[in-house]
Amino acid sequence: MNGLSIALIQTNTTVGALAANADKMVQLAHKAAQNGADILVFPELVLSGYPPEDLILKQHFTEDCRKQLHRMAKELPADRLVILGSPSGAHAKTYNAAVVFHGGQIAATYHKMLLPNYGVFDEKRVFLAGHRAMVLQYGAVRIGLHVCEDSWFPDEAACALLKPAGLNVLINISASPYHRGKLGVRENVMRQTALAVGAPLLYCNLTGGQDELVFDGASMALNAAGQVIVRAKQFADDILHVSLPMHLAATPSPTELPMVDLCAIEPKASASTAFPVRIEEPLEDLAEVYEALKTGLRDYVGKNGFGRTVAALSGGIDSALVAAIAVDALGAQRVVGVTMPSQFSSQATRGDAMKLANNLNIEFHTLPIQELFAAYRQQLADIWAGMPADSAEENLQARIRGNLIMALSNKFGWMVLTTGNKSELATGYCTLYGDMAGGFAVIKDVPKTLVFELARWRNRQPGGAVIPPSTIERPPTAELRDNQKDSDSLPPYEILDPILERYVEHDQGAADIIAEGFDPETVRKVVRLVDLNEYKRRQGAPGIKITPKAFGRDRRMPITNLYR
Repeated sequence: MNGLSIALIQTNTTVGALAANADKMVQLAHKAAQNGADILVFPELVLSGYPPEDLILKQHFTEDCRKQLHRMAKELPADRLVILGSPSGAHAKTYNAAVVFHGGQIAATYHKMLLPNYGVFDEKRVFLAGHRAMVLQYGAVRIGLHVCEDSWFPDEAACALLKPAGLNVLINISASPYHRGKLGVRENVMRQTALAVGAPLLYCNLTGGQDELVFDGASMALNAAGQVIVRAKQFADDILHVSLPMHLAATPSPTELPMVDLCAIEPKASASTAFPVRIEEPLEDLAEVYEALKTGLRDYVGKNGFGRTVAALSGGIDSALVAAIAVDALGAQRVVGVTMPSQFSSQATRGDAMKLANNLNIEFHTLPIQELFAAYRQQLADIWAGMPADSAEENLQARIRGNLIMALSNKFGWMVLTTGNKSELATGYCTLYGDMAGGFAVIKDVPKTLVFELARWRNRQPGGAVIPPSTIERPPTAELRDNQKDSDSLPPYEILDPILERYVEHDQGAADIIAEGFDPETVRKVVRLVDLNEYKRRQGAPGIKITPKAFGRDRRMPITNLYR
C-alpha cells in the first residue's frame, strides 16, 4: 500500500437514539466507501451521542450499545477499515472506546486513556480509563488511535507510548464542544501532538447541538510538521477525504512496544483514491457565534420533538436577537412572537416589537397586561397596605407575562424561548418565574455587549436589516416602572461585561480586578451580585454555551456560600 485514502465523517447524532445513529453511520460509511476511501472514521461516542452522562450507568443502555455494534459489524462495508466511537464494556466497567471494524466483525477496541473531568466534562464519573495504547498494523501501514483528550497532552502516556511506534498516521476521534476561539486552540494542540509523535494527525469531530453544548465539526488533517492540509466545514455534516502518501518508517516489533496493543489487520481492498485538497475557511468571529447559537437552538427544538417556539417580544434588543436567531434556525413558520405591554411600555418599544415581527414574517400576538396587573395589586392591597412600590410590583409584571406565555406553551405545545443574556443572569437582573420562565435560554451565555454586536452583524447580512435600528440604539430598559433604564441598577455594560468576564470566566478575585484599573466600588458591587444570585441561575432554563465558562455546565457554585 503506497498511500491511504481516508474519510473523516463528521456527523450529528442524538444522545440515546442508538438504532437511528447506527443506521446513519452505516449509510454514510457506504457512501464514503463508494467514493473510494480505504478507511472510514467517525467521531467519539457517535453511537451513543455525546455526552451520554448517566445513561452509561444504566446496564441496559450499555448492553443496547453492544447489540448495535454487533449489528453494525455485519452492515458496514466489510472491505474497509471503519473506526468509530462508542461506549464499550458492562455496568461499572465501561470505557469510552474507539471500535475498529473490518471484515464483518469487530477487529479491535481501544479504550480512551485520558478522561477529562473539568468544565463541561465529567467522564470520570461514568467511564473507566484505559491503560494501554493501540496501534493498528493495516498491511504495511501503522495507525495510532486516540480518543479526543488523549491528544491534548503530548507529554502524557497516551502520546508518549506512541512516539516509538513508527506511526504513519495518528487518528483522533473527538467530541470537542464549541466555544468562542476554540478552533484556534484545538488546531494548536493538534499541531503540538503531530510534532510530538512525528506523524500526520487526522482529527474527526462531532457536529450538532446537545442540550447546552454545540459541536462545531471542523475536522482536519495535519501533516507531520503540524500544518493543516485539509479542513471540513463548521457546524455541518461533512465527509472530508484525505489522501496521505505513506513514507514508511522503521517499525518496531510488538515486544519493543510495552503497554501498546498491536492489532494486525490485512486490507481486503485498497482503492487508494487521490482526493482533491479541501481546506474550508473558518467562519469569522461573529458569524461563528451566530451559527453556534442557530445550531444549538435548531437541534434542541428538533431533537426534543417541538414543532413551534414562542418568544416574548418586548421591543428590546435581547428578544429581537432571540427571534432573529429562531427564524434563521427554524424558519418563520415555527416562531411565534407575543408582546405583552403594560402602562410602562412606550410607544417606541411597542412599535419596534411589531416591526420586528413584520420583518421576520412571524405570527404575532398582543396581550396587554394592565388589567391583570391592576387585579393582582387589588388582590394584594390589604397585605401590602402602607408599603411603597418597589421591585415586588416590577417583578409582578414579569411574572404575569411569564404566566401568559407559559399558558400559550401549555395550550399549543409551543416551546418558550427565554431572552435573558449572560450579563443579566450573572447579576440577577432577571425575574424568577417571570422573564426566566421557559424551555430554552438561547442567549444565556451571550454577554450584553456581544448581543449588540450580533444584532448589528445580523442586520448587515443579505436581505437587509430585520432588527429595527431604534431597538439597537435605544438605551436598554426593562420598562417595569416609569423612565427605567438598566443603568439605574447596573454599571454600563461596557464596564460590567469586562468585570464579569474576569470574575466568572477567569476566576479572578475582586482585588485582582481592581488592580487592573476598575473602580473598586463597582467591582465589589458586581462581585456581590454574582455571588448572591446563584439560586436564580440554578433554576433557569438550559442555554447554549458559547464562552469558555458558561453558567451551569462549566461554573458550578454552591448556593449557600459565605465565602467572600
